Parts: sequence; structure tokens; C-alpha cells
Amino acid sequence: MTERRLLLGNEAIARGLVENGCAVATSYPGTPASEILAAVASFQKENKLTMHTQWAINEKIAFEIAYAGCQTGLRTAVAMKQVGLIVASDPLMSAAYMGVKGGFIVISADDPGPISSQTEQDSRLMAMMARIPALDPDTPFQAKEMIALAYEISENFKTPVMLRPTTRVCHSRQDVALEKIMQLEREVKFEKDPSRWAATPRFRFHLHNEVEEKLAAIARHKPTEPVCLNPEVKSTRAIISSGVAAAHTKEILKELNLWQTIPFYQVLQPFPLHTDFIAHWIETYEEILVIEEPMAVIEMQLADRHRVQGKVSNTVPSVGELYPENIEEIIGKFTGKKTKKLAIPFAGGRRPTLCAGCPHRASFYAIKKAARGGIFTSDIGCYTLGLNLGAVDTVLCMGAAVSQASGFYHAHKNEEKRPDIVATIGDSTFFHAGIPALIDAVVQNVKFVLVILDNRTTAMTGSQPTPTSGVGAGGEPLETVDIAALVRGCGVKYCKESNPYNFKEFSARMKEAVKYSRETGPAVVISRYPCVIDLARKGEAAEPIPITITDDCDGCAYCIKQFECPALIYHDENEDEKYTTVDPILCIGCGVCLNVCPKGAIVIKED
Repeated sequence: MTERRLLLGNEAIARGLVENGCAVATSYPGTPASEILAAVASFQKENKLTMHTQWAINEKIAFEIAYAGCQTGLRTAVAMKQVGLIVASDPLMSAAYMGVKGGFIVISADDPGPISSQTEQDSRLMAMMARIPALDPDTPFQAKEMIALAYEISENFKTPVMLRPTTRVCHSRQDVALEKIMQLEREVKFEKDPSRWAATPRFRFHLHNEVEEKLAAIARHKPTEPVCLNPEVKSTRAIISSGVAAAHTKEILKELNLWQTIPFYQVLQPFPLHTDFIAHWIETYEEILVIEEPMAVIEMQLADRHRVQGKVSNTVPSVGELYPENIEEIIGKFTGKKTKKLAIPFAGGRRPTLCAGCPHRASFYAIKKAARGGIFTSDIGCYTLGLNLGAVDTVLCMGAAVSQASGFYHAHKNEEKRPDIVATIGDSTFFHAGIPALIDAVVQNVKFVLVILDNRTTAMTGSQPTPTSGVGAGGEPLETVDIAALVRGCGVKYCKESNPYNFKEFSARMKEAVKYSRETGPAVVISRYPCVIDLARKGEAAEPIPITITDDCDGCAYCIKQFECPALIYHDENEDEKYTTVDPILCIGCGVCLNVCPKGAIVIKED
């Protein structure tokens, strides 16, 4: 009997990879894609599979490792979020020209909304630019099934293939059958062919011609032709959709009793859109509604714009995730069916904040005290929440904390009273994209302080290992990299480490670094303390310091506004009586708040 499991969409994708003979899987963590590689490693361990799984330094390197594997004839895959695909865009564009030998899948998890990203970009547009096919699953089950289709297309047409799940697919759960795992016995062999694998611009021209020929053939490939899910219905109008929007549309058509009224087509491969399908709709329908997210990828490939309603006609919103409530209203207007105006529920609540006892909070508090009125550049990570503490002014993209610090320095360097500049970057982000920017800052003698927030993990995306962790995707022991030695190797002369929990020492170190940066050049402080969530999971949390707040508290709320630890609870129900207390459930007893209250009201609780 076939075993079934309730799987997260990302776990279903991982299962599809191992069932279809994937031999190399790489990734860099980023929500909503983070669980894919972790699940591959879990299935690998559970089934004792011979394959390579790896968290790479960044998405570009992850792509290049997996792509080299497919050049030897193996089936490989790389997973990332949509923003990470921009980092990997350089090898993506070239790989599309050079093609593949073994099957190669590029999994790019999109985040319409955006829910946890800088942008809600559409990876299908990247597939169009790279000239590779893109598949668009609507459920975890379909995402798993599409892995086999992706490998079949990749190997038949010698091209990378994109699988584009969105957040709702990645983080939904569905009952999925676990099929037999395919262990492909393939000869691993790299066949030298410089005109292909190392093509010069002249040869790239010929390769580009081949790419267009492949695309034309893929656009005629029968397994990817959109299928009408209610073929018995005849009408002069139809609805087309793909991805999660297709799953919603199918349900809404049935709920509105329109399933027997209007034909519905689900597109599995938004790019290239099947040529027979384009011809079919031109001949058959006078009007068509295209429901897709977030961009008009299917819509722009349909030839007759006057008969198409979608994002271009403003029938479908061009910004944000398409909720079922949106889709119901869109279908109602298109069909003339009266629908209720449904409010889209948005949960309120407390704004996101750093965890109680997070070492980053202590670092940010010390940074503010050491560089009052300074410019604070930062980066992508949980430490972005330094925004709440007034210690983060800019967040652009991975590694930009260092580059922007340089930019602000060059803008201000001729001023007599130049503002202090402090950049913050996490350890994983520093390895990902901060090192080249730091080298550039050293060469230009940029006078700023870089604080590397080294909590020994990639905390924001689920505590994946970093090059300092010493473990791999499957928990196997690996070599480690010394951040301080790496920083000094970049040419930095002032590089010191400090524990932010030892607040007085760390605060003194920050002041020293700021002074050095004003007078001499770039200074680096490595703020080193493990993520408290990781420590708790491992049972290695330090002995807590019992904290209480005395009657000296006058309700000034300085600790709340300047330190914002969720374990500090402010009470202001009574206008005449305002005060702060410690939540004993949230407080982990780090003791850093002992340094915060200007009245000295936060103290160690006597036994």
C-alpha cells in the first residue's frame, strides 16, 4: 500500500526531487523557499540516498554548483526565493544558452503580496528573459507532480526548467502519496566541448538561435498544453488561470454555479504559452479573462489584446496577492453574476520585534549610544527589526549595508562635521554579499564602523547553518570559517570581537570603534552571541538572571521606546498610574535591560 503523508508544499517539492532521481540539490535559504533543501536532506537521510545536498554561500554559487552537476549528466536542482533569483541571474542567462546534459530544475519561490520579501516580482518574467520554460503549480500535490514533467522537458529539450511555486503553495499542507524513489544509475562524465560550455560571443550567437528553436518546440509540447477542465461547456467567453489563482478560480466558479456556464482553462506552463492553445482561443472565444499573479505573463502572450481582460485592462489588480475575495469579485464582474462585496481579512496585532533576549537588541542599543545622530545602514535579516529601535535607517538588498555606508561617507566626507556611519550586517549575509563591499570600502578608506551580528546561524529563515556553524544541510560535520580572520584578510586593521550580553564591555568597544573610524578608517566589530532560539532548542541556554522592576519606575517608558524588549510590559490603563513590569514567561533572563533604565528601576530580583 502506498504511504501517504501530510506534507508542506516545500516538502512535497523535495519529495518530487528525490523520487525523480535528483543527485545534487543546492540552495540559499530565503522564505518562502527555505524548507525545500531541508526536506531534501531529511528524505536523503531517511532513505539513505546517495546524493549531495548543500546550503551555499549565496544563490549564484548554489546555481553554479547544481548546474555543473547537470553538465556531467546528473539530474540536479537549485532552490531559492524570487529575490535570490536576481542574485543568480548571471549564471541563469548563460545556462539557458549553453543548455544542459542531465535534467536541471531552477526552483524560484515567488512571494505575491509581498509577505516576507523586499519585492513581489514575478519569476516567470525572469524565465521569459532567460528564454527557459516556467511551470506554475496550484497545490503541493501538483508541485510534486511537476518535478517529473520538469525533468522530462529539461532532458528532452536540453534546457534548464523553472518551477515557480508561490507562498501559498510552499506553505500549504496537503495529503500526498509517497511514490517509489528513483535511483538513476548514470555515468558521471563531463564531455569537453568548449564551443558550448565555454562559448565566446560569436558562438553565443549560434547558441541563442538554438534557444529560440527549443522554445518554439517546447511551445508545441503536448504535455504542457492548457486543458479545459469543463470541456462540455460551450460559450463565446472563457477564463484562463494558473498557479494558486487557478485553484481559487476553480472553487469559486463552482460556488457561484458557473462551472456549467463558462469554460475554464488551467495553464501549467505560463511560458512559453502553448501555440496550439493560442490558436484555439483566437478561433473559439470572443472574450477571455486571464487571472494570474502577480504580473501579466500569460496575458502578454495572447495575440488579440482587444478580446482579453486582465491586468492590462485593469480588470485584475496589478499589485498584491489575489485572494479568493478578489477573484470572486473579478469573476462576478466578468460574467455579470451578482456577488457580495467581501472584505479581505487582515489580522492586526503587535508589530514584529526582535525576540526577548536577542543579542542584536543589545548591539543596537550600544550602537545608538556610541554614534548619536549617526547614519545607520543595515541589511536583510531578522536584525532589520532594528528599525523599531531607531538603529536602522536603510535596508536595500543583501550586502548593501556596507556599500551604502560607503556611499553616505563619500557624500559627507568633505563636511567639517561628518556624521558617524554604522552599518549592521548578519553573519550569513556578510558571507553572502558583504565581503566584496568591505574590500571596496577598505580600498577607498571609508571611515565607518561595520558591526557583524554573528549569531552563528541564518536565524530569519529557519536557523540554517552558516560557514561558521561547522555543519551541513544534513547535519554532517564541515569545516568552519573564521570571520575575524576573513575581515583582516580584506585589509581591515581594526577588527575586534565582543559579546553584546556583556553590555558595558561591548558599549565601550563600540565607542572605541566609532572614534577609530572618525580618525583613521574602517573599523569592524564582531558582535558574537548565539541566537537564543537556537540555544533553547539545543538545551544550551545560559542560567537566567532573575529580573524585576522596583517602585522607582515612574512610567517614563524609556525602556519600551529605546529598548523594546517584548518581555517588558507597559501599563497605562490608568492615566495617573503608568509603570512597566517584566513578563516572567517571555523574559529569558539575559540581564541586558539592567543597563537601560535611567532611573535604575530595573534590578536583579533577590531570592
